[in-house]
Amino acid sequence: MHARILPASVRGFVLSVVSVLAAVLVSACGPAGERTPPDAEPTAPDAEAAATGRTPQFENEHVQVWKSVIAPNQPLEMHRHDNPRVIIALKGGTLTVVSDAGERRDMTWETGRAYWLDADPPGELHADVNQGPEPVEVIVVQLKGVGGAPDTP
Repeated sequence: MHARILPASVRGFVLSVVSVLAAVLVSACGPAGERTPPDAEPTAPDAEAAATGRTPQFENEHVQVWKSVIAPNQPLEMHRHDNPRVIIALKGGTLTVVSDAGERRDMTWETGRAYWLDADPPGELHADVNQGPEPVEVIVVQLKGVGGAPDTP
C-alpha cells in the first residue's frame, strides 16, 4: 500500500465523488441553524466516536464510501482492499499498517488532506493500528470494478 497525492488522471472523477461526499456529510450534520440550546442537559460523548470501526456513508455502482475511526490501541481487524481508493483525513495521525505476514509500516495522514492508495497486493491482508493518543478519522472512497477482483472494503 503506497500513499501519494492524488494523480491528475483521476482528479476530475474524485472531485465529483468528493462533492457528493460533502453533500452527504453536510446533510448528516443537519442544518447550520440547529444548535443545542444553552440550557440543555449535557450528554455523554458519543460512544461510537471513541470506538474503532467503519460507518457506511454512501454506495452506488461506481464507489463505496465509509468513515473509519481508529481509536488508540483498538486496531481495525485484518482486511484487504481489492480496488484503489482515496483517503480523506478528517482527524489526522499516524497509523501502523500491519500485514498478515507481520510486516509493519507507518502511514501519516494530515488533517484535511486527500491521498490515493492503490489496491492491495493479491491475497495480502492488513490491520490498521493507531498507537497515538487521539482517534484517527478518515473518509474512504473506494472505487468499484477497477482492481480486477470482487468489491470488498
